[in-house]
Amino acid sequence: MGSPTPAPTVKRRYISPEAAAEYLGISTRTVRRLISSGELRAYRVRGGDRLVRVDLNDLDAVLDPIPNGRGA
Repeated sequence: MGSPTPAPTVKRRYISPEAAAEYLGISTRTVRRLISSGELRAYRVRGGDRLVRVDLNDLDAVLDPIPNGRGA
């Protein structure tokens, strides 16, 4: 028996809410609304009350595919 394979780690890539809005093509206000509602996790930079960042992986997870009627 071999040792268990460790789970792959996901590289975190942090960006500002403004960059997140640009990334998705939405307003910064919408990004902040997603954060406030708990749909998008945000992180506060220690020592900077106003420095907030979101992880691109979490941002991608906010997107839901639209069904095309063919089961996809």
